[in-house]
Amino acid sequence: MHQHMQVPPLEGRTRCNYVNLPMINGDRLKTAKTLVDKAIKEKKVFSVHGPYPVIRAGLRARGWVERRLPRPSVPRPRRHDLETEATDEGDSSDDDDLGEEGDREEEADDLYNLMSRLVRNETPYFYWTTRRDSIDCRSLRKDQMTNHYARAGSFTTKVGLCMSLRNLQWFDAADPDTFFPRCYRLGAEDDKHAFIEDFRRTACTSLLLYVLEKYGGDLEWERTGEVHNAKSHGLSKSRKQHANQRVGTSIIDNALHVCQEYLNSLEHCDIDSTLGTTPTLSEQQWKVFLQNYYLVIHEGLTIEGCEDYVERCKCMLEQMRHVCPQMETDGLCNIWIIKPGAKSRGRGIMCMNKLDEILSLVDGDHGIMKDSKWVVQKYLEWPLLVHDTKFDVRQWFLVTDWNPLTVWFYRECYLRFSTQPYSTHTLDSSVHLCNNSIQKHFQPSPDRNPSLPAECMWSCSQFRSWLAASGRGDLWEGVVVPGMQKAVIQTLMTAQDSVEPRKASFELYGADFMLGRDLRPWLLEINASPTMAPSTGVTAQLCPAVQEDTLRVVLDRRYDRNTHTGGFQLIYKQAAVEVPQYVGVNLLVEGTSIRRPRAPVYKPFIQSHPDPLSKSSTRKSSLTSSHCISGKENQLEEVKKAWPTLASRKVTLEKSLIFQPKLRKRPHRLVLPSTCCVLPNPAELHPQKLSHTHAQPDHPPHTQDTQQPTFPLPSNAITGHNKSTTRTNTDLQA
Repeated sequence: MHQHMQVPPLEGRTRCNYVNLPMINGDRLKTAKTLVDKAIKEKKVFSVHGPYPVIRAGLRARGWVERRLPRPSVPRPRRHDLETEATDEGDSSDDDDLGEEGDREEEADDLYNLMSRLVRNETPYFYWTTRRDSIDCRSLRKDQMTNHYARAGSFTTKVGLCMSLRNLQWFDAADPDTFFPRCYRLGAEDDKHAFIEDFRRTACTSLLLYVLEKYGGDLEWERTGEVHNAKSHGLSKSRKQHANQRVGTSIIDNALHVCQEYLNSLEHCDIDSTLGTTPTLSEQQWKVFLQNYYLVIHEGLTIEGCEDYVERCKCMLEQMRHVCPQMETDGLCNIWIIKPGAKSRGRGIMCMNKLDEILSLVDGDHGIMKDSKWVVQKYLEWPLLVHDTKFDVRQWFLVTDWNPLTVWFYRECYLRFSTQPYSTHTLDSSVHLCNNSIQKHFQPSPDRNPSLPAECMWSCSQFRSWLAASGRGDLWEGVVVPGMQKAVIQTLMTAQDSVEPRKASFELYGADFMLGRDLRPWLLEINASPTMAPSTGVTAQLCPAVQEDTLRVVLDRRYDRNTHTGGFQLIYKQAAVEVPQYVGVNLLVEGTSIRRPRAPVYKPFIQSHPDPLSKSSTRKSSLTSSHCISGKENQLEEVKKAWPTLASRKVTLEKSLIFQPKLRKRPHRLVLPSTCCVLPNPAELHPQKLSHTHAQPDHPPHTQDTQQPTFPLPSNAITGHNKSTTRTNTDLQA
């Protein structure tokens, strides 16, 4: 091995490292400082996170200077790693088109780099980010703007949208089942049982519809051709295998019975049923029913003698249509779509049409039961088709305030087509998922209509031309647009109490709709941070326009209310809540202080038992007391109830009372409640005795036994059974 020997530097020479610094033009530096000083003075410093060249260009044209955010230290995930990335938002950033073309263009212009370095220590007043958690909205100042609202996941996630629309009845007199397909949380036990009941009931209505359209001569059967589609090779094989097998009519009887029981429950006819009531069908009967249902619908078996049930099926379906607004789109195959609660771009979405498969998926994944973020939603089996191909609609809308709720609706939208012809006999994602991130991986089918675009996208104007060619051009403005606007407004109203209403924030959303055969729009989901990548010729034209018009609404309109807002139109603004005017010093509060009540002082009540008197005195005392007792009996009863302590403090004395000398100097007075009976004045009954008693209080006279001395008592005192105040001479002498 050769050892590396360090050679000391030569004497008289120093070692130094040379760094190649770019040459700075003085004029360019002066221009950059002038622009930066003006931007700082007007608070026009912004930061953008993500590939948004249109936003950067629009802000710079308005005199804003960008402060570059630090690049993340972690490497950017590869495209296949994006499948494992789950966010709390409805739609992540620009699909997987995370190109860096905008970054390379900005790095090439050293003027913008120089201006960015000059404002590196300044506070940005405008943030545009891809992810909501990139900026903490709670830490921003009031004059700092951002393109996200905190806690908006209440309607931008599958679970949040499912739960929010259940509260629509408290905000508007509308039924969410008229614009949002039925949706359940698989991880919640109550929702799981509700989904099982819905799946079984939908199987019953689908079977009745099958009988009506197959054997009733309904023209709808020829138009749809759902079950016996010759293009389904697997179905034709199963027909040969089960050509001689038939299913009994008991399956129709059970379906009719289940539907009737459901109608009775809506009319509260089962209000007297107890919890122990036997269900319509047992679990084993349901298992047999679904097996036969799968054989009829999916395998092509016929029902023996079902022609006799056509009228009954037609009558029952008419009743069910009045209470089930989604029967027009439910179809025959009972397909449900399973979605992860917080993923976007079609990741993890599956279509299934058998109950046991769906439940096995839930029971096999403990993560679903733990976070309850997976939802199952009824698939729209009969959508509007363009050249026998399924499509959905991406519609933008902007929220600039949540209190009061202010919603802007974009006039333009675009359609996303599938690459394969539509069929319910295959559950492949290339047929049923129209996301561009899914369809770009498939080649168009050779059976696809050549009139459809190769990029699988149409603009709104192209779709309107197709409607006009089919004689339904007026339905776009009359049915589609009002239905989408109403669905957006009602959804935002249900989530208004959950979102933090920050005044300096705004957010652009992308709503996905499907159209029924009657062109009624059905809301599928609402995405935060919708993709702005120019992946096709349609999005290359529309996405820059919607970004520029967003800046017009949130920036230009702040300085000029009459400015042009581009394609955005204000469709809803809540009425402002009237706040009473503050009167300041004229505010007056009147009242009295509350005093603590004193505890009542109870004195013992001494009740004596006098000797029986003569008939004459008894007669006189009865006359005296009868006048008082007759009118005050009810008051005495109330006194006994109000003074329970007096009844418990009974003091029994002997017949003789001993008066001490102290009592003669300061006689005791009996204190009773004011509600007691008031006796007549003793002077009116015994004037002579009363005057004689007052004349000689210390020496009471000795009289005969029939004449007894009296002592004055308070007029409101009650003593003895007959209210007598007399005492015998023997008692006085004692």
